[in-house]
Amino acid sequence: MNLATIFLDQSNTLRSGWRFAVFFFAFLFIGGAFAAAGQQLLARTQIAGPEGSGASLLVNSVFGLVPALILGWLCGKYLEALPFRALGAWFTRFWLSHFVLGCVIGAITVCIAVVIAAAFGSLRFSFSTVESSAIGRSLLASLAIFAVAAAFEEVLFRGYLLQTFARSGLAWFAIVITSVFFGLVHLGNPNAGYISTANTMLAGIWFGVAYMKTRDLWFVWGLHLVWNWLQGSIFGIEVSGLTDITKASLLRETDSGPTWLTGGQYGLEGGIACTIALLLSTIAIGFLPQLKPDPEMLALTNPPSRSTILSSAG
Repeated sequence: MNLATIFLDQSNTLRSGWRFAVFFFAFLFIGGAFAAAGQQLLARTQIAGPEGSGASLLVNSVFGLVPALILGWLCGKYLEALPFRALGAWFTRFWLSHFVLGCVIGAITVCIAVVIAAAFGSLRFSFSTVESSAIGRSLLASLAIFAVAAAFEEVLFRGYLLQTFARSGLAWFAIVITSVFFGLVHLGNPNAGYISTANTMLAGIWFGVAYMKTRDLWFVWGLHLVWNWLQGSIFGIEVSGLTDITKASLLRETDSGPTWLTGGQYGLEGGIACTIALLLSTIAIGFLPQLKPDPEMLALTNPPSRSTILSSAG
């Protein structure tokens, strides 16, 4: 066996597994340095808060999003000769419609989970007694925090890591492996358990299918953002175990269980109601005719055709 074939494919491009490894370890190193800088910034300012607070999440997300975008662009450019827009974070033809549809479907999915938990469990809601001005400020602040946090996670997990495998015809493998990583990084969240971890991995599949349907990050960003914001800031439910991001939600949650259904102190992701909602939403996304990729994005994210490979090899 030619030693070069271990590293290069038929088009003389570095194989997807090596490309994945280059991005992964580069992000661990550079992203770790950025994260340390973010922690230093928090420590030196008066906005510093405990881990899991809104300020901490915002700073950590910004200092994670920047290297994820830069490394995704550089790996695409130098390892696969791709432009920045191939990453799916540019203003391509359908970006706005995809983002709006993502927000709508994300909202519907949250509401399905809430309805199931309320109908078959003891999840109840009442209007907050906090003054409206405080609620308004909290809604806007939490929207900004959840927007940046969702953008970071999508660029990292549904960005280059998933896409480089998809360009080698390994889309489902990419969805599964990035979903496993997505679930594992949430293991340290407060009150995490078996169901919450399984649901977080299922959410990774939900997001992965959403990306493959549109081939950009706008739709999946809308899904992720609205899921978190609606759950935490409107319904007043814990978001993956976090409670300090929204200071004054529109509604107040009363959750008397059972935990396996409603999620308890972890939030909806800790219960079976979430599992059902995510499964239904994933199936719906797969069949929605309104969701279609921009032709250019489809070409930039599909495996190269056989004729392209042969011409490159020749």
